[in-house]
Amino acid sequence: MYYQLYTINYQLLTISYQLLTINYQLSTIHYQLKNMQDILQGVPLQWYVWLSAILFSMGVMGVLYRRNAIVIFMCVELMLNAVNLLLVAFSRFWGDAGGQIFVFFIMAVAAAEVAVGLAILMMIFRNTKSTDIDFLNRLKF
Repeated sequence: MYYQLYTINYQLLTISYQLLTINYQLSTIHYQLKNMQDILQGVPLQWYVWLSAILFSMGVMGVLYRRNAIVIFMCVELMLNAVNLLLVAFSRFWGDAGGQIFVFFIMAVAAAEVAVGLAILMMIFRNTKSTDIDFLNRLKF
C-alpha cells in the first residue's frame, strides 16, 4: 500500500515537473514573441512614409520619362505598391485592419488592370510590332 502511494506521489511529482517545464517553455516563447513585436513596432512610422514616398516618386518618374509601355505598366504597379505599403503601415500604426482590407482590394484591382493592360498591349504589338507609346499616335483612323 505504501509502495502504491509512493509511485502515485512520484508520478504526480513527475507530472508537476513536466508542467513546470512546459510553463517555462511557454513563457520563453511568449517573451520571444513579445520581443519580436517590440522589434517590429520599433520601426518608426516615418521610415515607412519615406520609403513609400521614394517608391511612389520613382514610379512617377518612370511613367513620365519612359517610352516603353511595359516599363510604364511596371511603374504604375510600383506606385500602387507604394500606396499599399503606406496603407498597411498606417493600419498597423492605428491598430485597425481596415487599411489592410483595402490593400487586398487594391491588389485585386491591380491584377485585373495588369491582365487587361497586357492583353491590349499584346494586340497593339501584334498589329504594329512596337511597344513604343509615341508610335500609338499613328493609330488614328
